[in-house]
Amino acid sequence: MSAGDLLYSDTEEALRDGVRQLFADRCPPEQVARAYDPQPQDFSAVWQTLAAELGVAGLLVPEALGGAGATAREAAVVMEEIGRGVAPVPFLSSAVLATVALLSAGETEIVPALARGERTAALAVPLSTAPGDRVAGVNSGDDGLSGSITSVAGAAQADVLVVPVAGRQGLELHTVSADAAGLGVSPLTALDMTRPLADVRFSGVASTRVGPADGPIAEALETGAALLASEQLGVARWCFDTTLAYAKQRKQFGRLIGSYQAIKHRLADLWFEVGAATAAARYAADACARGDDASVAAATAQAYCSGVAVHAAEECVQLHGGIGMTWEYPAHLYLKRAKSDQLALGTAYRHRARLAELVGLPAG
Repeated sequence: MSAGDLLYSDTEEALRDGVRQLFADRCPPEQVARAYDPQPQDFSAVWQTLAAELGVAGLLVPEALGGAGATAREAAVVMEEIGRGVAPVPFLSSAVLATVALLSAGETEIVPALARGERTAALAVPLSTAPGDRVAGVNSGDDGLSGSITSVAGAAQADVLVVPVAGRQGLELHTVSADAAGLGVSPLTALDMTRPLADVRFSGVASTRVGPADGPIAEALETGAALLASEQLGVARWCFDTTLAYAKQRKQFGRLIGSYQAIKHRLADLWFEVGAATAAARYAADACARGDDASVAAATAQAYCSGVAVHAAEECVQLHGGIGMTWEYPAHLYLKRAKSDQLALGTAYRHRARLAELVGLPAG
């Protein structure tokens, strides 16, 4: 096992600057909150700019297939900024989960279009599925695919669904066009509407077989879990930085609230947690990029970072006092993303159990 590098490169920082500026210009918090309107705002133009003009949709795609040939480290930087801006873009669902699954399965026709940002895809498994969980595919018959899958991230916005299918020789990976006859996609009302979920139903749906699914889905879920830790880090950092700045300027009873010892202790504890989350998330991204210790690193990062993001968001709401409870202030957006991320790709308990399995700890 080689030593990892947790520092950000100049290239990664340049990528961060571009993504952060785009989100600041095109989807500031007051715009993001409109994802909860009765007629939600359409953020597809933001994704098109991010995917095509900045090229982030193809970060994990080799140059031979039209991608950037980058690694999970660069993708993790994008995920950090998505968390920092609670950006309503399908990077995780399309550019990570679906793309990694297709790449691992050897697909070469759809992936180039995904890399160019011309199409989006969604991996048709429940978003709560953790690495190592059993995936039950839909049924395949002479008339096509049949069955249903619940709580699929990005399904309603995707042009292509990447579907696990229970075949005669085991689990297979198929692709299904979003406009295929017999396909039904029902958007759900979720806690975090900036990452839309939908139930998917198949009734005699035509599909294209890509290859065996067990390995590709396992790789996609593990990569997704490793990178989700960086999004959780982005959420936690925004919450800590914003709360610290507020404590330095908000006065109560004639004193800055940051001067009260109880507030200092809470912020100091949170600063330590965010620092530790930074190390865990960065190591998970670096290990994923190197393919060394990746499973252990991803499980460790998810077991820790999900709780830090929720704690940071809760402290942000509470330490802002009355304003933190209002709809106009964006703290609620971060709490919703943190809570939904806490359940996505496996709970912290599930990742701790998997970590114990990976390192050979006996059951208690």
